[in-house]
Amino acid sequence: MKTYNKIQELQNELQAQRNQGKTIGFVPTMGALHQGHISLVHQARAACDIVVVSIFVNPIQFNNPEDLKKYPRTYEADAKLLEEATCDYIFYPTVGEMYPEKVTKKYDFGNLETVMEGAFREGHFNGVGVVVNKLFEIVNADKAFFGKKDFQQLAIIRSLVEIENLSVEIIAGETMRECDGLAMSSRNVRLTEEERTFAPEIFSTLNWVKENMENHSPIELMEVAMKRLSVHFKPEYFQIVDGLSLQMINSWDETNYPVACVAAHLGQVRLIDNIELNR
Repeated sequence: MKTYNKIQELQNELQAQRNQGKTIGFVPTMGALHQGHISLVHQARAACDIVVVSIFVNPIQFNNPEDLKKYPRTYEADAKLLEEATCDYIFYPTVGEMYPEKVTKKYDFGNLETVMEGAFREGHFNGVGVVVNKLFEIVNADKAFFGKKDFQQLAIIRSLVEIENLSVEIIAGETMRECDGLAMSSRNVRLTEEERTFAPEIFSTLNWVKENMENHSPIELMEVAMKRLSVHFKPEYFQIVDGLSLQMINSWDETNYPVACVAAHLGQVRLIDNIELNR
């Protein structure tokens, strides 16, 4: 496994691999890796000849400077995990390498970016779009792998591929969970011991919604879910949406692909999760 900090050096190496007919799989990350990330690396390894993982804490997607400051940075541990997962190349650039000039690019993701995360994190998805497009240009992968935990981000990235007319295939990986159901996240390490005992209530609430959808409307379930979470959390939203448009539904008749999505603060940590409500 090799680590590259410079764009041109990585591109030269990958072009040499491409010239040999090798296919390239790419997993973009912000580091602080966990088994959810590693499951994507394994997917990439199974599907492609070469696996590239980027580690870059992207400053322009953080609307909260304090969140950026506290975001865990654990490169040495990350590199060890990636070597064990048989990653071929790590791309670990500096902010100056990625953004030598001020970023002015503005994307229009339409209604996908105005709901849920977009409503609470102004500019977040533009920052995601800018960095992912740049990473796609650098790596020029055949396939890129993203987890379903960031369900809205996945929709944004698929939209980005259409907007930029990119040839990369986007592959979605299932959300990886701890044994008590908590979705794996780099932010989980910031939970206190007591908060960690409450954290699985997000997934139990999502499951409760799924189990009760036959007898209640989406609106009723959303109201009850917010009340359940309000005991130990400060929920920002709990919405049942169409899985393609991400627009909230009032009736089950409005979609064949309902998805429940949630964001909630537990102490100083903001957690997100979702569940597909297969009917």
